[in-house]
Amino acid sequence: MRLIFATLIPLCVLAAACSDPDSGAADRPAEAGAQAADNNGADTMASNDNAPADAVADSEPRPVMQMQVVLERLGFAPGVIDGKEGASLSNALKGFQESRGLPVTGTLDDATRSALGEFGKIPATRIVTIPADWGQIAFAKLPEAAADKAKLESMAYESMAEKLAERFHTTPAVLAQLNPGGMPAGMGSAAPAATPAATPSANQATGEPAVPTFGAGQQIRVPNVGADRIDASLVDNDAWRDTLRSLGVGTEQPKVARILVDESEGWLKAYDEGDKLVAMFTVTTGSKHDPLPIGDWKIKGKAYNPTYAFNPELLRDVDASEGKHQLPAGPNSPVGVVWIDLSKDHYGIHGTPSPETIGRAESNGCVRLTNWDAARLALMVSPSTKVTFQK
Repeated sequence: MRLIFATLIPLCVLAAACSDPDSGAADRPAEAGAQAADNNGADTMASNDNAPADAVADSEPRPVMQMQVVLERLGFAPGVIDGKEGASLSNALKGFQESRGLPVTGTLDDATRSALGEFGKIPATRIVTIPADWGQIAFAKLPEAAADKAKLESMAYESMAEKLAERFHTTPAVLAQLNPGGMPAGMGSAAPAATPAATPSANQATGEPAVPTFGAGQQIRVPNVGADRIDASLVDNDAWRDTLRSLGVGTEQPKVARILVDESEGWLKAYDEGDKLVAMFTVTTGSKHDPLPIGDWKIKGKAYNPTYAFNPELLRDVDASEGKHQLPAGPNSPVGVVWIDLSKDHYGIHGTPSPETIGRAESNGCVRLTNWDAARLALMVSPSTKVTFQK
């Protein structure tokens, strides 16, 4: 996703988008590829753990990525699926441990390893074929100026790699690692050539492999994310259903009675009516300039694919000469794909165009998640869900 300076994220004034919070603010034509769905409502790259194993095994076991995949499927999201240990994975482990009545250590101790053992057959990655109609999407770099962004029809993905990364809850850099030279790891020269040709040279600045130029019809290796079944009867907003499909987020989510956000720990916990922990997400919460509003709040509504009211008067480090603008909806919107509006004026829970910053960068007081986690949370909560922010 586009990297935006932390002082500009999440830009928490969304009056225009939330004036009719349940309307699905961006009922625009569906992006190409949205209709390439299989019979479970997800796209043709959906998870299928009952299918025969891929003919080509991964070149590495990737145990950390496998643990991330399993925890996310169970509702304890590690943020970006990248095969790396860190605070986000520790949070996910703590959530799983609490939900199972285990000692909460945040590490893969013996008790946790045993509890996760039943999911050991779920592989870390799988091979998918990029849908043919994704080749019809016109990707383009977004302009920098707010005035120019306001002229766009959508704050859409800038590249095929970015769109694929969101679909599989990862980053273009991880996709490059899983597909060296544009071919699935473990497949080598047996893989079909990339269309268009891949760019295998290394990134000189980071030493990481350059992101291949992925193309429609190409086979690639991706994180084996799941829980992506979509029941179309549960979503009456076509644009929102297409967004869920593009993010690999299924409609089968638990109903949540209360959520608790901890500022110092950087997590959001979701509890059902029996006060059982059913989901946990790593989040970004406020800063010393714009602290999280500690206290109890209510959910006023949800804006799916919201537009964004850009107002430099309310933003740090933004010159007033930029002017006020209404930015269009899209995954690269400053507030991502969904806004959960709170009873505290100008504050909400929402997505981001920069998932790699979650748990690291600061926000302007709001609670920010990856787009896929924000979409999942939006399916869990309702106006009856209680919200508590604590230090």
